[in-house]
Amino acid sequence: MSKRFTVGGVATAAALALTVTGLVAPANAGTTSARTFTVVAKDGVSASTAIAEIKAAGGTVVSRTDAVGMFRVVSKRADFAGRAAASAKLVGATQNKAVGHAPRADRKLERENLVAAPNPQGSANPKGTTALAKGPTGLDPLDDKLWGLSMIRADRARAVEDGNTAVTVGILDTGLDASNPDLAANFSWSLSKNFAPDMTDIDGACEVASCLDPVGTDDGGHGSHVAGTVGAAANGFGVSGVAPGVTLVELKGGQDSGYFFLDPVVNALVHAGDKGLDVVNMSFYVDPWLYNCTSNPTDSPEAQAEQRAIITAMKRALNYAHEHGVTLVGALGNNHEDLGKPRVDTSSPDYGPAPYHRPIDNDTCLDLPVEGPHVIGVSSVGPSGRKADYSNYGVEQISVAAPGGWFRDGYGTDAFRTDANMILSSYPKKVLQEEGSVDKNGNIVPDAQSFVFKQCTAAGVCGYYTYLQGTSMASPHAAGVASLIVSRFGGMTEAGFGLAPDAVEEQLTGTAVEHACPQPRTQTYQREGRSGQFNAYCEGDEEFNGFYGYGIVDAYAAVTTPM
Repeated sequence: MSKRFTVGGVATAAALALTVTGLVAPANAGTTSARTFTVVAKDGVSASTAIAEIKAAGGTVVSRTDAVGMFRVVSKRADFAGRAAASAKLVGATQNKAVGHAPRADRKLERENLVAAPNPQGSANPKGTTALAKGPTGLDPLDDKLWGLSMIRADRARAVEDGNTAVTVGILDTGLDASNPDLAANFSWSLSKNFAPDMTDIDGACEVASCLDPVGTDDGGHGSHVAGTVGAAANGFGVSGVAPGVTLVELKGGQDSGYFFLDPVVNALVHAGDKGLDVVNMSFYVDPWLYNCTSNPTDSPEAQAEQRAIITAMKRALNYAHEHGVTLVGALGNNHEDLGKPRVDTSSPDYGPAPYHRPIDNDTCLDLPVEGPHVIGVSSVGPSGRKADYSNYGVEQISVAAPGGWFRDGYGTDAFRTDANMILSSYPKKVLQEEGSVDKNGNIVPDAQSFVFKQCTAAGVCGYYTYLQGTSMASPHAAGVASLIVSRFGGMTEAGFGLAPDAVEEQLTGTAVEHACPQPRTQTYQREGRSGQFNAYCEGDEEFNGFYGYGIVDAYAAVTTPM
């Protein structure tokens, strides 16, 4: 993950465009080796006009996404970005480069970097500690570890609705490991697509000659974990997802290394709209700025222009998907802050120039995509139902809460600081081997047997599973419930089977279990070993508040309550 997130499983995304305004290219600007840029046209500019402007600036269009006015361009001109920005028809151009990355080994961060907090002995449930949720039994073999399924009553919901295969859920992430039998059973090869070719400078040597990893692979791991929570099959093997009958679609928008770029992310959203996907889970964030501001006075003119372009391009992509019937679900973020009252940003930009202190004006700054249009923002709770210490919150953008895991939950009990407090889901063997949790023969090493699990079919095909935590893990719980709503109440339209995104959101929020703010309203985490910076104040009432939104999602209520 990017430097601004220190725990949890939230991936990050690329800056969508760079604009350099007010600059005129010098007459003697030279040439350089060919570089690749992403160019965004201004509103209302036709593709033909934009292409002509790009050519005049010294670029050659190699691909285009007309739906959002975006072009992939190569140019040998050292001053191409400035020339493009000087055009009255173009927002600007950015050279494709790494600006953020997805996390790995979240559980290691908690184990190795945790400041030990004392845990009272001899008290199974001290004052102020809520009993922890437990996983359901009698389902798939590892489901008894999935306390999240029980918390949102997904185990009960499947008796009524377990998901329609006609309902498609896009996993916009690092890929999807379709070799896992739990994911293979529900995987769509025809709809899935890789939008992110390997880049040797950040991903290492390409695995295939084309550098475009085959569909059905995930060399990052994050996407496979998300996919399993949404829709791992209920097949008597491994784990089962919230919606074990829906169809999973890989939208690979992130590099193997976890970096995200403009073209893959935007093209994945456009693909989702064009193919009529029903739900897309977005557990990624737009870098290099923690908040994208229209005119932050501490930013240079170039940085201001870049952020304006990010806002413009991201809104276009989200609007396009929504208008084409996609319900958008996104993680609220792991920076443990109120999105409506942001702290001074000390982590941006998190790539390139050194970060600096940026006071954030909430009226003109956005954390994207979760503060973009039509995104259902999800906060994270642990098995006690308390807001996880890392989770963002706030009445401005939150919609619902969902299980995302919290390693430090259960203070005063034997569960405190245990892996079982996190979220177990599918994970690629290759990534576990790279992390050292699985050996070259596919066996779990002794030190990892508490947090990595292996299941094999009679035919010898094996799947692997591990624990992670973060709002990235909460978001797919909500996305799974959204897909159950489409399955239960959707119908045939001109575009195929589906349900309007606004209707899905209304049912999701309307059936969530209301959860009042804690008393006192300021929730502290000192006893769990956190500093006062993690203190969080809960605004609102039981019907809607900054910690839980409209409540914790409830799969059973969502499919049994008439619309």
